Amino acid sequence: MISGDMFMKNQYSFLEFVSTIFSLLCTKLFYRPARLIRRPIYIRGKSSLQIREGLTTGYACRFDLKGHNLKTLIIGQYCKMGDNVHIVALEKVTIGNNCLLASKIFISDTNHGDYSMQGQDSAPSIAPKDRPLYTKSVSIGNNVWIGENVCILPGVRIGNGSIIGANSFVNKDIPDKCIAVGSPARVIKRYNLVSERWEKINHENFSD
Repeated sequence: MISGDMFMKNQYSFLEFVSTIFSLLCTKLFYRPARLIRRPIYIRGKSSLQIREGLTTGYACRFDLKGHNLKTLIIGQYCKMGDNVHIVALEKVTIGNNCLLASKIFISDTNHGDYSMQGQDSAPSIAPKDRPLYTKSVSIGNNVWIGENVCILPGVRIGNGSIIGANSFVNKDIPDKCIAVGSPARVIKRYNLVSERWEKINHENFSD
């Protein structure tokens, strides 16, 4: 078997090398627990960011946070994010240890308006920017892999060891050790601890 690392080693141009060195220096100055925070990075409410050692981000990540020293975005150890990851955390978004996030991912604990049966203050006659914000925390477990262009909505919990396929739209909880794909995301496989294999699931017998 050929290791995937053989294909994933980056060959930097001179300018990329210089940019990475600058980002590394800024990381050590402003984000000490992290491994490498690539610039540019956009953070509103930086006091709400809590990171542990080993975090690596791609270019142009954006975090919109609560501020006022309330920890609303909590990222665990040794997580890696690709480019253009956008996270909105006004209540709480928690990301576990050893998570891998691809590029162009959107994670939010916040909606402009309430679209349940009780959402009378979110009528179409009200401009979306004027509708009240509703928040519900998001939780992503340990060892989770999230593919390119995934969107994760408020209130979602993704269990430990699960995988979210590229271009998926996640609007409900995903259990531990599952693979989910689609829009909306649907579980298609679950890891069997006895056989030590990812196995297709029968939705008639599947329960969370």
